[in-house]
Amino acid sequence: MTHILIAEDERDIRELIAFTLRFAGYEVTMVSNGEEAVQVASQIRPALILMDVRMPRMDGYQACQALKANPDLKDIPVVFLSAKGQESEIQAGLAAGATDYLLKPFAPDELTRRVRELLEKHSSAPET
Repeated sequence: MTHILIAEDERDIRELIAFTLRFAGYEVTMVSNGEEAVQVASQIRPALILMDVRMPRMDGYQACQALKANPDLKDIPVVFLSAKGQESEIQAGLAAGATDYLLKPFAPDELTRRVRELLEKHSSAPET
């Protein structure tokens, strides 16, 4: 089963994303900040990471940079989830190493479609 890591500090959003992805057949692990995302990613080696930009302890940009600096994790696609849709925010996310940037709010079917497309595109991503 394809494993996805969700890093989102808002519990309701985190649980909605997890519910949506589990319903679509994915295995999901949830964390509430960027620091945990980096630690957990090295333990579970997910096929994809969905990460909020604004989080406590380590924001999404810092967490993505830390993931991309780790040779064992650098190939895992990271998708930023953010309500901030300014071009500068999107460019900062891509510069930090993100594969994609998904704006909140998003419909559950849009989320699953984008996740499926990214996993197909990055089929060499590790699975757990």
